[in-house]
Amino acid sequence: MTSPDLAPRATDEPLRVACERLREIADRSAVDGPWQSGGMRLLADLGILGRFVPADCGGSGASEPRLVATLASLAHACLTTALAVSQWAAAVRVITTAKAPVRAALLPALARGETFTTVGISQLTTSRQHLGRPALMADRDGDGWRLDGLCPWVTGAEACDTIVAGAMTPTEGQMFFMVSTAATGLAIDCPLNMLALSGSRTAAVRFRAVRPTHAIASPEPNAPRTGGLATTALAIGSARAAIEIVGREAGRRDGLAPIAAGLSEDLADLTGRLDRAASTAASASEREGLRAAANDLVLRAGQATLAASKGAGFVRGHPAERLVRESLFFLVWSCPQAVTDALLCDLAGR
Repeated sequence: MTSPDLAPRATDEPLRVACERLREIADRSAVDGPWQSGGMRLLADLGILGRFVPADCGGSGASEPRLVATLASLAHACLTTALAVSQWAAAVRVITTAKAPVRAALLPALARGETFTTVGISQLTTSRQHLGRPALMADRDGDGWRLDGLCPWVTGAEACDTIVAGAMTPTEGQMFFMVSTAATGLAIDCPLNMLALSGSRTAAVRFRAVRPTHAIASPEPNAPRTGGLATTALAIGSARAAIEIVGREAGRRDGLAPIAAGLSEDLADLTGRLDRAASTAASASEREGLRAAANDLVLRAGQATLAASKGAGFVRGHPAERLVRESLFFLVWSCPQAVTDALLCDLAGR
């Protein structure tokens, strides 16, 4: 049982081909990352990455609903690769707010896959907010800037040429900086061995008097937000993969049919809500509501997949085992505090 709304449209041949090939190399991507497996190169060659880049900067400038649907389809095929793409796209979104010469210098090469970038902004939104002091600071240094501190979560740092890092400044608030991963004073920790998605090669990145190549002021309306539609799209794509397994099991056991049908109905409803939110200027509260619903669905779908697969699904390497672990990722990845609080209240029975 699948949701036709999430499947690549028949006319979207590049995305269909991309998803098919990503499935073929998913095992390697899950270990070595989509940069080493060739997944990111594939997406560049097929023009998928170019969808996130404006048409006047070397991309195709796809609409927001199409971008959201693309991310959901990629997550259905390989969540590790979809996570990498979402972080690449977040960096691109910041760069598109820069002045024209900076956009022209950076975006065409990114659209073609000649260089790869990622983003380090969790310290501005959800990570280390309890410490009371900025994790990454930017100070004026002559005619440029100097970065000192830490980006605690950077996907694919070791595999990318640049990082778009968010930092606090003494007088100008939050700003974003393009930094070469080969810059003097920049150190990338070993990738984290995580409960799931270790193939994302996520690591902490440390800055000691690092001079960025570009500074990008970010007006509030353009600043990356937690609870955005990209995280919701990835959760929906992952849920779809789990629900399909329940549907296959239902073909062998009639008792599972109503379970598969109910999950599929929830998936279709949430997909429609996501599409509408992407087509309109959804409010922050609407985005948070979508994120909470997507988290709920992906968690329920993962556990239903494990239960439907019985003991076989509890063995390392089974798709159900992987999907359950991956579903937990959405509890910690850029999760708005309101969504986390609501979940904790549910778990506490309050």
